[in-house]
Amino acid sequence: MNANVENNKQYVIFKLEDEFYGVPITFVETIEKVTEITRVPNSPHYVKGVINLRGEVVPVIDLRRRFQFQDKELTEESRIIVLALEDINVGFLVEGSSEVLTIEPDDIDKTTNFVNSFDDDYISGIGKVKDRMIIIVNIYKILGIEAN
Repeated sequence: MNANVENNKQYVIFKLEDEFYGVPITFVETIEKVTEITRVPNSPHYVKGVINLRGEVVPVIDLRRRFQFQDKELTEESRIIVLALEDINVGFLVEGSSEVLTIEPDDIDKTTNFVNSFDDDYISGIGKVKDRMIIIVNIYKILGIEAN
């Protein structure tokens, strides 16, 4: 993991299955309301499709499917969090995204001590903010790519 990610303290918080998750704000380009998503044949089951974002084609990953949750209808609160990683943009379809939280590195427990329910270890830690628990996701593992 690069130093930029390690030193990051701000996370964009989103919701799935009544739990709160966070991605480092350093990766977040924009948060969009859900627009028309075009399906792509023969793509992995968790790829919802692609969107046209200001002239750029952006693949959208349905995090509910990626985490093997039941499908759920989109709502007014549903959002696509567009992330920039190296030279690619990708969208994460989530149930809602409403805030940015500062989480100190000392307040994030690494998950190596936990029994992880995800085969590919999509979680990099659990952040504790006041009385809340925020699951910090590993964007690279979700996308199946190696971090530089």
